[in-house]
Amino acid sequence: MEKEILLTEEGLKKLETELEVLKTIRRKEIAERIKAALAFGDLTENSEYDEAKNEQALSESRIMELENVLRNAQVVAENKISTEAVFVGCKVKLEQTKTGKKVEYRIVGSSEANPLENKISNESPIGSALIGKGRNEVVSIKIPSGIAEYKILDISK
Repeated sequence: MEKEILLTEEGLKKLETELEVLKTIRRKEIAERIKAALAFGDLTENSEYDEAKNEQALSESRIMELENVLRNAQVVAENKISTEAVFVGCKVKLEQTKTGKKVEYRIVGSSEANPLENKISNESPIGSALIGKGRNEVVSIKIPSGIAEYKILDISK
C-alpha cells in the first residue's frame, strides 16, 4: 500500500497544472528536439540527441512521480481546517522563547514544502513537532544546533 500524501487544495492545483504542462507542452517540445537531432544523422556523436533523450527521461520520470503523488493524495479541504490545533493547511505564528524572534510557517504536505516561502512539511522536524499542538503551547524542536523552544502564538487558515 502506498503512503498517503497530504496536500492542500492549492498544492493539488499546482501539481495538476505541472502534470498537464509536462504531458502536453513539454512532451511535444522534447519530441521536436529529438526529431531535429535525428536529422543531424550519426547518433554516436550527436550530443543534441543525447541531451534531448536525457531530458525526455527526466520529464517522464517527473510525470510518473506526479501521477503517483496525485493518485495517493489526501486533500485537506480548507473549510475543514480547524484553528484549534496545528494541522496541514494551517498557518502557525511562533516565537522562539530564548530570542523572542517571531516566524510564521504554513504547514503543508511533503510534496508542497518550500522553505523559501515558509511552507514546511508536516513530516519535517518542526512540522511534526507542531502537529496537534494548540495556541500558547511551548514546543521543543530538535534542530541541527540542538533543541529550540517555540511558543505557538497563533494558528490561522
